Amino acid sequence: MSLSLIGFIIILVIVALLISGKVTPIVAMVIPPVIGALIAGFTFSEVGTFFEDGVVSVISVAVMFIFAIIFFGIMQDVGLFDPMINKMVALSKGNVVIVSVVTVLIAVVAQLDGSGASTFLITVPALLPVYKRLKMNPYLLLLLVAGAASIMNMLPWAGPLGRTASVLGIDVTDLWRPLIPIQLIGVVLMIVLAVLLGMREQRRIIKNYGSLEVAAATEQVESDPYTDNSNAPTEEGNLARPKLLWVNAILALAVIGVLVSGIIPAGLAFMIGVSIALLINFPNVKDQMARIQAHAPSALTMASIILAAGLFLGILNGTGMLTAIANDVVSVLPGVIAPYLHIIIGILGVPFDLLLSTDAYYFALFPVVEQIATGFGVDSLSTAYSMIIGNIVGTFVSPLAPAVWLALGLSGLEMGRHLRYSLLWMWGLSLVLLTIAILIGTIQI
Repeated sequence: MSLSLIGFIIILVIVALLISGKVTPIVAMVIPPVIGALIAGFTFSEVGTFFEDGVVSVISVAVMFIFAIIFFGIMQDVGLFDPMINKMVALSKGNVVIVSVVTVLIAVVAQLDGSGASTFLITVPALLPVYKRLKMNPYLLLLLVAGAASIMNMLPWAGPLGRTASVLGIDVTDLWRPLIPIQLIGVVLMIVLAVLLGMREQRRIIKNYGSLEVAAATEQVESDPYTDNSNAPTEEGNLARPKLLWVNAILALAVIGVLVSGIIPAGLAFMIGVSIALLINFPNVKDQMARIQAHAPSALTMASIILAAGLFLGILNGTGMLTAIANDVVSVLPGVIAPYLHIIIGILGVPFDLLLSTDAYYFALFPVVEQIATGFGVDSLSTAYSMIIGNIVGTFVSPLAPAVWLALGLSGLEMGRHLRYSLLWMWGLSLVLLTIAILIGTIQI
């Protein structure tokens, strides 16, 4: 059995297991890759090497997860977001559509640093309580942030354009300029989508609660089908620190500022932030340990999932399965469609996000497609733009993106439900942007 077939089966099994919700992500991302590697003829010793390489690639992310979740958990405990939540609820008067649009705008600004992780770190802890207060579906929050952040991810200092420019050997800024109109159109489309989905969500809330005002005034209950309250802080006395509101706000902004600037690693920034937050809000050692213990389960759960994803990626990269998938997918296509290969791959860009890592897509698949398309007179930039626009919108829906797991950890939501809720909307958005890019001449046929 070929490496590409084994790799393809592994990925399909993992995605199916994640969507089904029958097993935990750890089980889904550990057992199938290990079995697949053994079937492919690799030894346990080699699998161990793949594991070590994979863990090295994600360990910094895992550390960041642990301390980021604890940090924002403490910030929620002490009531940092309460004034903003109350203000947004008051200004919107329970208007779900306005909250949806504001979500997109905040995500667009937050993604200007090119980091999906920081975007989710900024948006999810701040906006999730608003969604819960208004009884909005938190998966809508992930969809809107993911879509807006993906469109802004076309920035030259973000990963995809940098990878593409390195393959083509051109300046990344030159590659980016023709994409500016696509980004602007994409942001407008995301606002339109926010309005439409907000209206749909508003109808659902009115149907369930009678009115938006009643929904906003109703206490959250455990039976809410869209909200997982397992990460809510335990009520061990009054944890709010209203007198330290501005101190905590300055601390949170400082941590985010350091995160965006890249002065020190993100994990270290949150580690320092957690230490300071505990010190100023809970001087008593017992209280400090109580806050850590309250948020440790969700933090360690997400860290363990990231390490499992490291094994998964380590095996697929180390065995050469990802590269084999990229080459074989292109080679089996009929010759008659070869001149339109760049368009076809662009159309399938979002599904490819479920099959290939970002590195595999741009470093393995893109060079092959570009080479074939060039042979049929297709400009290399057209191939690049088709594959970027078609794929990038699905970046933060893919289980291969660490930032998505961060968002799920911060919100207490499930990958399978996120896929079911967001995938088709993101794919549809990518197809619309791809069509617009063809019509305005960014992509040539």
